[in-house]
Amino acid sequence: MIFFSKEEFECDGVNCFDKMDKDLLQKLDIARSFANIPFKITSSWRSEEHNEKVGGSKNSSHLRGYAVDIYCKHSVDRLLMLEALTSAGFTRIGVAKTFIHVDVDPELPNGVMWLY
Repeated sequence: MIFFSKEEFECDGVNCFDKMDKDLLQKLDIARSFANIPFKITSSWRSEEHNEKVGGSKNSSHLRGYAVDIYCKHSVDRLLMLEALTSAGFTRIGVAKTFIHVDVDPELPNGVMWLY
């Protein structure tokens, strides 16, 4: 990975880089390259306990290492990030006020975008 370090993938105070899907990481790195702005990972792999604590869905892609949430608070950055993420091949994207969720979960429908 060019733009991310293993230390950026942490859950419950434990590094979880080894639990992350390699296709997700590759696409994330490509998207970061396209956007040319920093991506701050706010959530990656989650344990079942942590997922429940943060209100994640019971079938969350975070549980399987297929998802990340990226901090985003400004509209200009949000547009740059969304363009970069779709150009990198992400087809599952959730948009919230302060973050963008992306995942590559093969068990869930593709070609979707939703709001939180």
